[in-house]
Amino acid sequence: MGEIKMKKLIFLYFMLLIMMFGCSSVSEHTNNVDLEDSIETTGDGEEATELPTLELQKGDEGPEVEILQEALLQIGYEINISGVYDDLTVWAVTDLQLQYDLIVSGIYNDQVKHLLEELIDEDNVVTAGSQLEKPQHPNQFPDIVENPYDILVLVNKEHALPNHFEPHDLVVPDVRFPFAEDDPKKQLRKEAADALEELFRAAEADGIYLFAVSGYRSYERQEAIFAANVEKHGEDHANTFSAKAGESEHQTGLVMDVTSQEVDFDLVTEFGETEAGKWLEQHAHEYGYIIRYPRGKEHITKYQYEPWHLRYVGKKAAKEIVENDLTLEEYLGVE
Repeated sequence: MGEIKMKKLIFLYFMLLIMMFGCSSVSEHTNNVDLEDSIETTGDGEEATELPTLELQKGDEGPEVEILQEALLQIGYEINISGVYDDLTVWAVTDLQLQYDLIVSGIYNDQVKHLLEELIDEDNVVTAGSQLEKPQHPNQFPDIVENPYDILVLVNKEHALPNHFEPHDLVVPDVRFPFAEDDPKKQLRKEAADALEELFRAAEADGIYLFAVSGYRSYERQEAIFAANVEKHGEDHANTFSAKAGESEHQTGLVMDVTSQEVDFDLVTEFGETEAGKWLEQHAHEYGYIIRYPRGKEHITKYQYEPWHLRYVGKKAAKEIVENDLTLEEYLGVE
């Protein structure tokens, strides 16, 4: 009997070992399957990268910018992966927007995100620089602006636009003008025009009736205006309120001079003291506009106070400029 019991115990011991080994193998296989299922890969076995969902623009820094730069490099733009939204990144985004007929701003937004996703998914490579030549002096401010489509482009007495530049996306905003005839000065770039329409609607809702007076001006038109001002006022005085050809923000298509009936539709400093002028000072930035030549900053802008001169820079930049009492020069770090 003792021998039989011993054989039974040995048999049970081996059965227990077999069961334990089998369960361990199944558990290990299940864990491996779960781990593999949790890793999302692309067709070539590489992990997929999510593009940023935040809007990004010149001067932004961080991992989101780095991911954007990697995506641009992947589709053919030779730029540095620095994590800083620099001039080359602005150039690449602008050129891409021009090539695919998007709203041109140099700003990374949902439109650019969806386009990049499509291009990367289809393994497409673009011809970099086919619509906008790559800057030869990136991250500097040369005498001639190299990317005039940049929403934050700095145009002043030291930084001029190319004489041939005319924005391709000029439209006439649906706002009030104090004159009926067709005129190129009614025009703005599409993004700025849409924002101006929002601004005018908001002002009217508050009982403020604004009138648009002068938007886009060609190089040739500005040349004639400056010559007339020099003849009438002398060059020294003309330089305080009038720009030479190429040095006028109006050529960017991002500026609209506005006024009201309170000052007989004139462009005068008294406009800043009217209800319309005060409303603009308080609310223009909410729609991406700034008063480009503010009071007390003449030593920086080199122009007299112009409460009527609205410059579109986008909501993000406008908010930071107004909250910190900056000029565009100060915001860009160029004084």
